[in-house]
Amino acid sequence: MPPRSPGQQAMSARWMILPAVVMTLAMVIFPLGFAIYLSLGGNGTLPALGLGHYSRLMADPAFWSALRVTLVLFAVALVLQLVLGTALALALNRYNVVRGLVRTAILSPFMLPPVVVGMIAIVVLDPGLGAANWILESLGLPHFLWLASPRWSLLVVALIDTWQWTPFVALIVLGGLQALPARVYEAAEIDGAKGWSLFWHVTLPLLGPTLLTAAVLRSVDLLRFFDIIYITTQGGPGNATTTLNIQAYKLGFDFMDVGYASSVMIVLALIVLGSVVFFASLRKKVSW
Repeated sequence: MPPRSPGQQAMSARWMILPAVVMTLAMVIFPLGFAIYLSLGGNGTLPALGLGHYSRLMADPAFWSALRVTLVLFAVALVLQLVLGTALALALNRYNVVRGLVRTAILSPFMLPPVVVGMIAIVVLDPGLGAANWILESLGLPHFLWLASPRWSLLVVALIDTWQWTPFVALIVLGGLQALPARVYEAAEIDGAKGWSLFWHVTLPLLGPTLLTAAVLRSVDLLRFFDIIYITTQGGPGNATTTLNIQAYKLGFDFMDVGYASSVMIVLALIVLGSVVFFASLRKKVSW
């Protein structure tokens, strides 16, 4: 059989990637385009295609409340996970004996389905029978309404997500630590750097790209946070934990206002895209 020409090889390659292109169009492009169509009144909720849903959105206090909750949850959980994940990675990298024993164990939280994590949180934080209040009672402290407190429920949800995903961040940072060049530390130690000074002026700057990679991965999940909130609080008490994702779900499935719900999701998609672009561009600036 004669060898194929470069043109024939290129044509074969195009046919081989065609299923992936079709799947991408079917699973990503079409749903996004249809959501934009619905948000513009394409389901008949508006007299004609236009920005009516977006005008309503700008004047809706519930939308601004959900946006505030989304951004606060995003900021608090992301900072906690990056700080605690870095601390855990430093500990695992320093103590080799512990690292081998613990590395597998710390995988378990983020390998659990969100449904399981949410059910664990409900059981542990139950005001009457939960282990958390039992510990407080044993210490002589009053009971606490963990998930039922309008003031603190959002922080509790952020802590639940932090418990689940801090090990994930730690593994990313641990990989970054083990890839750092040893010669930089040797030069820094010759110059007299050690302890906190070594970490602040050498390790942390070198970990910048790794930390920003973790930030990109976690920001996408945190901004579209849904599962654990829906299982534990369903956006309550009141609207204390109602994120944009939860609000869009209620609008679309509880009130059947699909067009307006789609406009909320388009705004959320733009926020997610903006955060990814921001962290990705920042990562390029700190790359070494």
